[in-house]
Amino acid sequence: FYNTLEDMVKTLDTTKSNLIRKAVIYYKDALEKERLKEQIKSASFNVKQESSKISQEFEYTLMMDYNVSKR
Repeated sequence: FYNTLEDMVKTLDTTKSNLIRKAVIYYKDALEKERLKEQIKSASFNVKQESSKISQEFEYTLMMDYNVSKR
């Protein structure tokens, strides 16, 4: 770890503190993006389920209306 840190400090021409600070901020942002992605995925699944339910109810209503009008 120490050697990698030293190599990155030299390559990026920065300080260890600044490199670590930026790494922590980057990691926090990456975690937040992952959390939001999971939240969107869950919400999308819920919308899909609700849409399917509404579609089935609509089809049932159309079928019932058709059966009533055939009488």
